[in-house]
Amino acid sequence: MRKQVMAVLLAAVTVTGLLSGCGSSPSSDSGSDSATVEEGKVINIYSWNDEFRTRVEAIYPEVEKTSTDGTVTTLKDGTEIHWIINPNQDGVYQQKLDEALLKQADAAPDDKVDIFLSETDYVYKYSDADAGVAMPLEELGIDPSKDLTDQYEFTKTTASDQNGVQRGSTWQCCPGLLVYRRDIAKDVFGTDDPEVIGEKVKDWDTLKGTAEELKAKGYYTFSSYADTFRLYGNSIEQPWVTTGESVVKVDQKIMDWINDSKEWLDAGYFDKTVKGQWNDDWNKAMSSSSKVFAFLLPAWGIDFTLNPNWDGEDGAWAVTNPPQEYNWGGSYIHAATGTDNPEHVKDIILALTANKDNLLKISKEYSDFTNTQSGMREAATDDANFASDFLGGQNAYKYFAPVAENIKIAPLSAYDQGCVELIQNSFGDYLQDKIDFDKAKSNFETAIKERYPDITEVQWAE
Repeated sequence: MRKQVMAVLLAAVTVTGLLSGCGSSPSSDSGSDSATVEEGKVINIYSWNDEFRTRVEAIYPEVEKTSTDGTVTTLKDGTEIHWIINPNQDGVYQQKLDEALLKQADAAPDDKVDIFLSETDYVYKYSDADAGVAMPLEELGIDPSKDLTDQYEFTKTTASDQNGVQRGSTWQCCPGLLVYRRDIAKDVFGTDDPEVIGEKVKDWDTLKGTAEELKAKGYYTFSSYADTFRLYGNSIEQPWVTTGESVVKVDQKIMDWINDSKEWLDAGYFDKTVKGQWNDDWNKAMSSSSKVFAFLLPAWGIDFTLNPNWDGEDGAWAVTNPPQEYNWGGSYIHAATGTDNPEHVKDIILALTANKDNLLKISKEYSDFTNTQSGMREAATDDANFASDFLGGQNAYKYFAPVAENIKIAPLSAYDQGCVELIQNSFGDYLQDKIDFDKAKSNFETAIKERYPDITEVQWAE
């Protein structure tokens, strides 16, 4: 099993997109005990962008200053956080992280990885107990059943290994909504009221009828077949690869996505010129000249993707319930096995993921849907502080909160990212009429075995 885990850890990954000097431990304000601990002088944090750094700077009380280039944050006790940032594109981040983790045991104390981040698509690769690279939180002195009791349960499950031991924590919860153009809603339905629109998109069968209404007026329901994938992918009943096995099992829900996408594309509910996501055509589909009615996005998707691509005035978009609950994304904080800064790491994780006031501040300043149930319930009813200018004064948390409470995370595996990416790539060619169905299956089988050489077979749901 160890050999299999190392194969995954070292696998080349292609991404389509998208933590001290000697002395007292950090402030107990965020949850650590007050014992004096011998710690290193440098906290090395691996991530793929500055998102985590900005959140630490915003709420961690021990931050003194950050260098102008953003590479070093100095804490009040003199400890330096060194931010090791590598881009997600072309798998660079995971490759650099994996190289560092494989050298961890022999690295000098201040060269060791202390904290690293992972995304939901590949979190299990690192939280796997057999990989042994992410410490159980309890070994840091964090009791998930007490210290993290307010977190959404599915985020705790996502960060746990196959034995149910939690090996990471997140400040984010990423429920998704349906985000729609108000002007198109008024043109087709006579209203942009989110409650009325919510009824018209409440499930897939209802949404199909609504798609016909939109088509009759010259609009697309969604931009691309890729826009719906997360909803189906979140509903799989079995993991892509069962722990200890070398067989990829393509769940019936994935086959449903392929079949439904073909039907919707042929029916004209998607824009055939938009091929996938994270490309220029997809970005332009979010502009004022587009005929696309809606997107399926989490809070970060609205803030980081839709808002920057919109070229009109604020208030043109609104949110409502999706046709089914889903989660998209999430950045997980892990304590690296072998860290020489366990007290600092513990303190940072608690400050970033267990303190409701800190998380509410992050929600206010960065529009993240954060990971305390009580905090998000408060935000859902606090229009004064959580209304969105971009959404025309609408409080999106009112719609995000109930979705988050009903999410059931799909079973995870260390192979999720590759499977999710390559199934879309292979069948994207089929949906674009470049290849037939059987060729798409064959292409996926070849691609997944190239990505993960230890995979021996692909089994397809009938």
